[in-house]
Amino acid sequence: MDQRKPNPDNRGDNVERLQEAVQNTIENIEATHENLEFANEKDRADIERKNRKREESIEAMRQEIKDEARNQQD
Repeated sequence: MDQRKPNPDNRGDNVERLQEAVQNTIENIEATHENLEFANEKDRADIERKNRKREESIEAMRQEIKDEARNQQD
């Protein structure tokens, strides 16, 4: 019989990890802006689409940061 136990839910560093993810995503967006001037139309459209998705992800992560910070205060 399998005797595995689930890992404990350690949410203590979620805010920090999410903030790091936001910063990394912002850096990715900034890096792609440098490449836009060299991109052809198809690549430019792909980059712009990816950056829109990244911006949506940033907003979602910021909301999650607020939720996590609120939960840590409780």
